[in-house]
Amino acid sequence: MNPRERPAPPRPPLERFTTFDGLQLAYTSAGRGPDVLLLHGFASDHYGNWVRPGVFHALVAAGRRVIAYDARGHGASDKPHDPEAYGDRAMVRDAQALVDHLGIRAVDVVGYSMGAIVSSRLVPHEPRARSVVLGGVGGRLASGRSPAARARTAAALEARTAPRGARPLERAFRRFAERSDNDLQALAAVQRAALAGDPDDLRAIAVPALVVAGEHDRLAGSPHDLAAMIPGAAAVTIRGNHLTAVGSQLTREIVAFLARVSPT
Repeated sequence: MNPRERPAPPRPPLERFTTFDGLQLAYTSAGRGPDVLLLHGFASDHYGNWVRPGVFHALVAAGRRVIAYDARGHGASDKPHDPEAYGDRAMVRDAQALVDHLGIRAVDVVGYSMGAIVSSRLVPHEPRARSVVLGGVGGRLASGRSPAARARTAAALEARTAPRGARPLERAFRRFAERSDNDLQALAAVQRAALAGDPDDLRAIAVPALVVAGEHDRLAGSPHDLAAMIPGAAAVTIRGNHLTAVGSQLTREIVAFLARVSPT
C-alpha cells in the first residue's frame, strides 16, 4: 500500500476542562513518562496537526506522556466570536490552565505555527517548562503579520463566500479553514486579536530550544534567524512548506531533540 493511502489513525478520546475564563477546552493524552504539551496551528486542531501526521504517537512510542488540546476557537473547544476572547494572552493562559488542571510539574512544550507563537510567549513565564520546540516559524515571528494583513484575512474568513478579490494568502487561509470544517467567524476573531511573538519573550527563553521550519515556508521565514534571537537555540530546516512540513521529518526532529534535552 502506498503510504499516502494508509488509513488515517483513529481520533483519540477527548476530555474537557474549564479554563481561566470559563470556556471549555478539549484535550487528549496518552502514554507514560515525561510530559509533552502539543499546541497546534491556526485553523487546525490536535488531530490534524499532531495525531494524523504521526507526531503524537511517535512521542508516545518514545516513552512520553503526550497531551494535545484544541485551542479556543478551534476543533472541539469552545469558539467565541468576540476578538476580546482571544486577547490579553488568552491562549497562553489556556496552556497554563491545562498544565494546572493535570497537575504537571515539568513539561516539554512543542508548538507549530500559531501554537509556536503561543509557546514562545508561554515558556519564558512558565517555570514548569523544561524545553521548547517552535515549529513552522522563523524570523518573521518577532514582528508578526501587520494589522492590515490580519484584517484582510479576517474579512476573507467572514465573507459569506470566498472573496474573488482577496490576495493569494487570504484565499489560502480561507481554503484551508473550509477544508478543515472550521467556524470561520471564530477564526476571524482570532485574526483580529493580533497574536504575535514578542522579542523580549524570545530573548528571555532560558530552556533548551529548537526552531524548525520548512525550506519553502514563506510564511515563517528563516528558522535560523529566529534561533539567533533565542539564547542557545538550535535551528533546523526541513523539507516542505508551511503545510507539508508537518510530517515524518518534523516528527524525527522533535523526537530526537527531546531525547537529548529531556531523556526518558
